[in-house]
Amino acid sequence: MVNRFILNETSYHGAGAIANIADEAKARGFQKAFVCSDPDLVKFGVTKKVLDVLDGAGLAYELYSNIKPNPTIENVQTGVDAYKKAQTDYLIAIGGGSSMDTAKAIGIIINNPDFADVRSLEGVADTKNKSVPIFAVPTTAGTAAEVTINYVITDAEKNRKMVCVDPHDIPVVAFIDSEMMSSMPKGLTAATGMDALTHAIEGYITAGAWELSDMFHLKAIEIISRSLRGAVDNTPEGREGMALGQYVAGMGFSNVGLGIVHSMAHPLGALYDTPHGIANAIILPTVMEYNAEATGEKYRDIAKAMGVEGTETMSQEEYRKAAVDAVKKLSQDVGIPADLKEIVKKEDIPFLAKSAYDDACRPGNPKETSVEDITKLYESLL
Repeated sequence: MVNRFILNETSYHGAGAIANIADEAKARGFQKAFVCSDPDLVKFGVTKKVLDVLDGAGLAYELYSNIKPNPTIENVQTGVDAYKKAQTDYLIAIGGGSSMDTAKAIGIIINNPDFADVRSLEGVADTKNKSVPIFAVPTTAGTAAEVTINYVITDAEKNRKMVCVDPHDIPVVAFIDSEMMSSMPKGLTAATGMDALTHAIEGYITAGAWELSDMFHLKAIEIISRSLRGAVDNTPEGREGMALGQYVAGMGFSNVGLGIVHSMAHPLGALYDTPHGIANAIILPTVMEYNAEATGEKYRDIAKAMGVEGTETMSQEEYRKAAVDAVKKLSQDVGIPADLKEIVKKEDIPFLAKSAYDDACRPGNPKETSVEDITKLYESLL
């Protein structure tokens, strides 16, 4: 069996990493950047940190900020039009998954005009050309979109999220600068951090996991588990740890896939605009319990990576419970709700369950599932 592994060309890590944007742009001969960033980051001056680097180096740019938290087909379409009018030759995505996912879709369509219908990008799109070059600057420690071949766009007309997988969309350079994340409020820090933990845990147990991806995922679980509480308290060590941990998780799951935690979270974002990290965090322990029988001894490794002591002498039942309990405790400590009661309407569950089953992440789940099983999982969280 042959396993493929794709990573971005270059990444800079550490406080102040964005200072390298100008040198990278000049070295590559780029002339004008199309900067994708969401309105709140523009409003609160986070985007300006990068624009100041460009201004200081005399580099031209056009700012595009018509981006929603769960970016839509319309956001991409207007972005494509704006890119063409701006006469730019590379993209800089500043933000969380929404900014980077929008930039990826724009970059792919510009260089693959046959895919101008955004819906045609869903699943594994057979694009021929690499995206317009993307520089990715994450401002959240969660999605790892700066190192993945995935992006998610919301089809607002159908109340569903489209998961797009394309090796041609991966950013060429990522700048993982913890100082760009320091202004994140506690709630967003917690939600995106739990998203990163979900990536690491789902990636570790997914059907496509293998030794190389396991290495990344176990290390990510360890780093995230010891760093998230500090990041929520805005300590420099916590921020640095989460910036690295979420990136390491992305290096893994981008190459092997996820599971039904993400499948179940995606419809909540599409239908209720639920923050993706919160949805994942609430669903993760319940789905871990559901999947346990299909994971061999992997929950022992997860529990150990999360700091649980004595895992070597635990029975299978004990270490599986310990892993789930450690996730619940971390989630509780950072203020994540325990259930979906305030989010999901019971009458919507049939639609949610069918959407989750049809989601591109579902086939990676380690345990075979069904619409009926997913229905029961949603119901158990009310």
